[in-house]
Amino acid sequence: MPKAEKIYINGINAATGDYFTKPMTVRQVVRQALRERDRRIPIFLRAFWGTEHLGPEPDWSNPAEAGWGVVFHEAEDDRVRQALQPLIDHRRTQIDADRVKVLDYRDGESKQDWLARFGITAGSRDPLRVPYYLLLAGSPERIPLFFGHSLDFEYAVGRLHFDSPDEYAAYARSVVAYESAPPADLPHGREAAFFGTRHLLDRATQLSADGLVRPLVEGAPAVGPLPAYPPVTAEANYRLRSWIGEPATKAGLTGILAPPAGQKPPAFLFTASHGLGFASGDPDQTARQGALLCQDWQLRYSVTPAQYFAAADLPAEARVHGLVAFLFACFGGGTPAFDRFTALEHGKPVQLAPRPFFAALPRALLAHPNGGALAVIAHVDRAWGFSIQNPGALPQIDAFRNTIQRILSGKPVGYAIQDFNFRYADLSIQVSSFVEEKLYYHKNVPDDKLAVAWVQRNDAEGYVVLGDPAVRLRSSEID
Repeated sequence: MPKAEKIYINGINAATGDYFTKPMTVRQVVRQALRERDRRIPIFLRAFWGTEHLGPEPDWSNPAEAGWGVVFHEAEDDRVRQALQPLIDHRRTQIDADRVKVLDYRDGESKQDWLARFGITAGSRDPLRVPYYLLLAGSPERIPLFFGHSLDFEYAVGRLHFDSPDEYAAYARSVVAYESAPPADLPHGREAAFFGTRHLLDRATQLSADGLVRPLVEGAPAVGPLPAYPPVTAEANYRLRSWIGEPATKAGLTGILAPPAGQKPPAFLFTASHGLGFASGDPDQTARQGALLCQDWQLRYSVTPAQYFAAADLPAEARVHGLVAFLFACFGGGTPAFDRFTALEHGKPVQLAPRPFFAALPRALLAHPNGGALAVIAHVDRAWGFSIQNPGALPQIDAFRNTIQRILSGKPVGYAIQDFNFRYADLSIQVSSFVEEKLYYHKNVPDDKLAVAWVQRNDAEGYVVLGDPAVRLRSSEID
């Protein structure tokens, strides 16, 4: 890979219409990676290998065996706890009481500190002490983003934060209603929708459209030793509709989420687009950061509300009850307070936001008054489209394919996303090894190898489940 070749990062600056983060050279990426020698990743790299759990290994794809828990900050508002109580009670009807837990998080706890309080050591999993499916309820200011990322190595983690107890209650009602409904009353059809923008002169969306969305939708022919694979919906026998390039407009996305009367909405939605980025403290940041930039816009032209889909654009008549959505976009899941991916200012990270927050659009989907989505998989911080495809290689989309296939087959969403968590662990080991060899042993580690591993690691780290990680599509019952 030539050192001058640029690494493009999804995400558009809402004020200028240019890339939110300027494309980076390999040398710039390497300089950032070499700053990570003190990062905490090596502390937990051996996580999910081995276990102290005695007896038969649980089926981790089955919450009844793997267990379910909700984690509140110890100072969480009692009204939030009460709002989620119907969901907790519902889980107790599905799972033995000794595998359903209500746990607390204390300020400043690391993953290791937190697990140790419940008698769990690194590399161990015991659903009788800490369940595998963990819903972290509350603000990322109180339960840090990194705490959730580190738990993801061993556990199926979901995040949930709303501005009001009423929204927590709405989400809990939606999940219970979906899981309790007779099959004939399920709100969606056996259909998956794929939406991907592709802008002229825009390397980022050209890559995501051609290297990610189209292969998922159309499958791929055999190439050399690699076998052909069918459309991602084929195994689960879902109908498929796609909006790629010109059809991927704001009106098109609105029609997916609010279909005409008599037409059932899809059970699954995948989008790939730019997400909007705003300056730290901008009055529109919390409401619009991560909004999906649609095909209506052209690169380097100013962005207007008519060209993107934000939480405020979700129609009151939308029918998203029971939906599982996967939003591939910068800041589509949320934004950390500080930037650790680009250049530092005077040794301090650039501030991205006054405080960390989850994006407004997925929260609006989860708490919609007509019935909310079950879960949204999305990206906290930037989505690195470069990690879809290595230089000179075929698109690396197995993690996307496997995740979607598991969701469509009816696996819990938190379990379905495990490939991204394993990928994060593997790439973290690679980055740590390359940095150690380069800094301490002065080995000739090629810059492009370190840059590729670092970018892919950052991308894999950012995927989160917003919502209960134990929710699943009722695929065997959907027509």
